[in-house]
Parts: sequence; C-alpha cells; structure tokens
Amino acid sequence: MLKIKRVPTVVSNYQKDESADESVGCGRNCLGACCINGARLPLYACKKLDKSGVGEKPVAFLESLVLGEWEDRFQRGLFRYDVTACETKVIPGKYGFVAQLNEGRHLKKRPTEFRVDKVLQSFDGNKFNFTKVGQEELLFQFEAGEDGEVQFFPCMPLDAENSPSVVAINVSPIEYGHVLLIPRVLDCLPQRIDHKSLLLALHMAAEAANPYFRLGYNSLGAFATINHLHFQAYYLAMPFPLEKAPSKKMVTTASGVKISELLSYPVRSLLFEGGSSMQDLSDTVSDACVCLQNNNIPFNILIADCGRQIFLMPQCYAEKQALGEVSPEVLETQVNPAVWEISGHMVLKRKEDYEGASEENAWRLLAEASLSEERFKEVNALIFEAIGCSYQEEELEGTVVEQDNPSGSVNQKSNRTHGGPITNGTASECLVLQ
Repeated sequence: MLKIKRVPTVVSNYQKDESADESVGCGRNCLGACCINGARLPLYACKKLDKSGVGEKPVAFLESLVLGEWEDRFQRGLFRYDVTACETKVIPGKYGFVAQLNEGRHLKKRPTEFRVDKVLQSFDGNKFNFTKVGQEELLFQFEAGEDGEVQFFPCMPLDAENSPSVVAINVSPIEYGHVLLIPRVLDCLPQRIDHKSLLLALHMAAEAANPYFRLGYNSLGAFATINHLHFQAYYLAMPFPLEKAPSKKMVTTASGVKISELLSYPVRSLLFEGGSSMQDLSDTVSDACVCLQNNNIPFNILIADCGRQIFLMPQCYAEKQALGEVSPEVLETQVNPAVWEISGHMVLKRKEDYEGASEENAWRLLAEASLSEERFKEVNALIFEAIGCSYQEEELEGTVVEQDNPSGSVNQKSNRTHGGPITNGTASECLVLQ
C-alpha cells in the first residue's frame, strides 16, 4: 500500500465539516435529503452538436452566465482569497510556462494521508463530497439538450430523482471563473471517467466557444483528493505550453479520431482530435481512460480548443513520491503536478519559488511526473488495444517539429518503470484515506 501526505485543496467552505449530524437537518442548506426539497437553480441546456466542436459559434451566453454568477459569489465573499490579486508571469523561454504565486492555497494545517496506488476506489458518503456543499456555492444546472437550440430557465427545481449535473464555484480558485462541473451530483459517482460524463464535459467546452476556457480532470493517484466525480474549468487568456507542444501522428481510428504523441514536452502525453462527431471523439477518449482506470494507471485530462482537442497524460509522480524517488528540491516546492501544472500553469505557494521560477525548474518538476519511455510504450499498447487500433512504431506519420530541450532528456530512464501494475480486470475497490 502506497501513501503520501499532502494538504488537500479546499474547494468548498463546508469541506472541513465532516461531523455534522444530518439526520435531523444539517442547517446549512446543502444538497442532502435534509435540504434539497424546494431547492432551485438556473438551468442551461446546451444545443446538440453533430460535429466535433465544429459549428456556428453560439451566443456567448454560457460565458456570461458562468462569469456573472461567479462574480456574484465573489462579491458575496464566498472565496477564501482574491485570486485576481495573485501575481502571475510568463516564465522566459521557448515553452512559455505560466507561473502564479498563490499563497492563499497554502493551508497551515496538518497534512492528510492519501492512498495513491488505487485509481478505482469506492465512493464513501462519510467523507466530504459535493452533496455537502452549500447551495449558495452552486451556480447553475447544466445538461446537453436534445435539439439544436440553447434553452435557459432562470429558476428550475433541482430534480433529485433525475440527479442534475451542476456547476459550482471552487472556493480556492486558480484563475478568474474557476468552477467545478459535477455530473449527476446526487448519484454520488466516484472519481472515475465514464462515457456519459466525459461527453458532458466536451459539450460544456464546445458551448463556451472560447479557446481560453479549458476543462481539466485528475484521477485518483494523479492528485484528485475528492472521490466524487468532477471536472475543473477556468479561463486563462494565453495558450498552455502543452497546447503548443509539437506532436506526431500515431494512428487514426475507424471513426476518424487522430491520436498523436506529444514531442519535446516534459510529460509524455497523447493528443486526441477529430472524429466524425463529438460523440466519436468522446467515446475514443473514454475507452482509453477506462482502460487506464482498469489497469490502475493514474492520469490527467485537459479538454482544449472548445472541445476539439483532448490531451491524455498518464503520470506517476505520487507513486514516485511515496517510494521516496522524487528529488528533495522538487518536494520542497510543495507543488503537486495535477492537470493544470502538467499543462504548464505552475501554481506556486512560496514567494521564493515564484521569484526564482525558470523554464529549467518547471521542466525538472514536470519530468518527475512523466512515465519512462518504456512504460509509456506499454501504456500506449494497452490503450490501442482497448480502442481497437493496431499500432507499429515504425509506421509513425507526420513531420517531427524539433524543439530544444532545456533540461536534457524528457525523463531520465531508471531501472524502475512507474505507472502502476498492469492487471487484466478492474482494480479492487478501496476507500480514499483522508
């Protein structure tokens, strides 16, 4: 059993309240049975898209709804700090890593122990989950519509029997407009990708129609600390370094989804794009994620370019940390390389790390999360088998775009290959230790 100690990120003002007796009502207007009767929220039903994020750009109503509701909660003092006051800079160099000094995210409390060697773990209603947030932290309901028209209802009941998907604030934001998309919140789904939920996230990216709005996902073992299915999203008005990395085509699926390998980037990653429909793209990535989950391989996802591109990043940082294989200098930064950090947005908690931020330091930290070349090939083989594609390395297509590596090789090869054991079945269930 592998464990690490870390201070969990507080995403709700009620996260620290684990002992409330809700049998007679919690008294804090949550999403539990004690409070949900009569609850109402705006409902946004996006239009049905036939193509993969392609089509006539919708009115920017979703964007105005997200930011308008987010700003309302900001004015009401629901956030733990003012993220707009955080210093941000682009680190000089070819990649353009973005550094932010976010001292508000650093909690002076005792670290919690997390098990990091089980990607699939059972939902535990006794732990913090999103049914325990206050309703004032919810912004609106979000669902995929059945036709080509956007529908908006400013005040709709929360239908407990049909478990709505909701958008909520993250009270410890990384950027302006930082929100959580929680699919079918009342079904209490554990943090694992399924086809329906990933498609919902792609619908949100496409409906936002803004390339600077991205959604991210962290699996258990890849720095998700709440075992209740959720995606994160925020606006950053510049390209992520991950999005700018050169890539080389590996295969194209029967449904037209192109899969490429990123080149000259510190974390070995795959890029999925294209397909005859958004459903095709979503299903292909979902199949890949389910494969990783069933083989106990932690991963992160970035949904970019209005849902047209999905980056899949298997990683092993937490495993290496638990085994004592991460360098002390990297550990001292207290940076956990989750989806935003791997994408190139470095959220730093110490002023000295921010002032000394360099491309070399960012590269060194992220390279610790990358699978070895040998292990990455093994994982790719599992993925291609799961999605029904054959792949031979010598058949790689495309032109390699060379970029200088500021810190040597992508990831120094070691005798150990990281990323979790390969199994033939679903990993056994286990509770998140908090």
